[in-house]
Amino acid sequence: MSLPPVEIPSGAMRFNSDSQKLEYYDGAQWLQVSTFSPNLNGGARGVFGGGYTPTSINTIEYITISSTGNTTDFGDLQSAKPYMGSCASSTRGVWAGGSPGINTIDYVTISSTGNAQDFGDLLYTAIFVAGCSNTTRGIFGGGEPGPGSSTNTINYITIASTGNAVDFGDLLVGGNRTASCSSSTRGVFAGFFGAPSVNTINFITIATLGNAFDFGDLTSANRGRAGCSNSTRGLFGGGDPALNNIDFITIATIGNAQDFGDLLQARQYPGACSSPTRGVFGGGYSGPGTKTNIIEYVTILTQGNGIDFGDLSSTASSPAGLSNAHGGL
Repeated sequence: MSLPPVEIPSGAMRFNSDSQKLEYYDGAQWLQVSTFSPNLNGGARGVFGGGYTPTSINTIEYITISSTGNTTDFGDLQSAKPYMGSCASSTRGVWAGGSPGINTIDYVTISSTGNAQDFGDLLYTAIFVAGCSNTTRGIFGGGEPGPGSSTNTINYITIASTGNAVDFGDLLVGGNRTASCSSSTRGVFAGFFGAPSVNTINFITIATLGNAFDFGDLTSANRGRAGCSNSTRGLFGGGDPALNNIDFITIATIGNAQDFGDLLQARQYPGACSSPTRGVFGGGYSGPGTKTNIIEYVTILTQGNGIDFGDLSSTASSPAGLSNAHGGL
């Protein structure tokens, strides 16, 4: 008696014993997972997009994470917007959502410079979306679809292509102003603003589809942090009201966050990006109505306080950061 056929879910992975390669299923065919080491063209590059000064801005600027110094102009987003979610592969950077409640997705080629191009649309319009990724799949979760509202929806895209986002599942908590980071297997969402703010941490397995699982708790309940990671450790810095604390987790385990150290400057809604060794935090509100352009960095595998890196081109809150060398790659 033969067994009935089993439907293969989009995002499923397998090891092909004939080719000796890891493959994933995109809903129509099995595709080989790229396993080469990318040429980072002179070093890991961090990119900050958008933000809010006295008005929304469309600026994209970049840094070389292994060095220090001020940002260099990269190009412009399709429109001026703060409060976006962001993610990246080793080649592409992607921003999604943003103010005033849009669903647009922009992308750039990180190793070059130039203006962003249209990728497609999220399933919903929202500000304060959180984003993370591995080398092939970008994830966007949560956000504020309208004043005083929150969503727990998770979308995903295939970064190397273009097109609209697809439903992934749901976060355990409907919320916004959430920090996020990833390893090559897990995406992590930490801290949710709802009624009230909570310190919950959720995680997903990026290559599959489904709802989030409980990871643990942050050291305090607040919104407006920024997240970054290497392949093993995730960092969450800042918070609203302007805080200087940095929490860390070990992504492959579950459990509560621990204290890492302090930022040089207390801030809420900063942007963040990372390399395998450094986490970088830039911009944000340093107090009520006061914004900052200061960039600082920490060494991810140690614990300690932030060190001055340089400055953004504008004193802006909510620049969305990404890199071509983060922990998901």
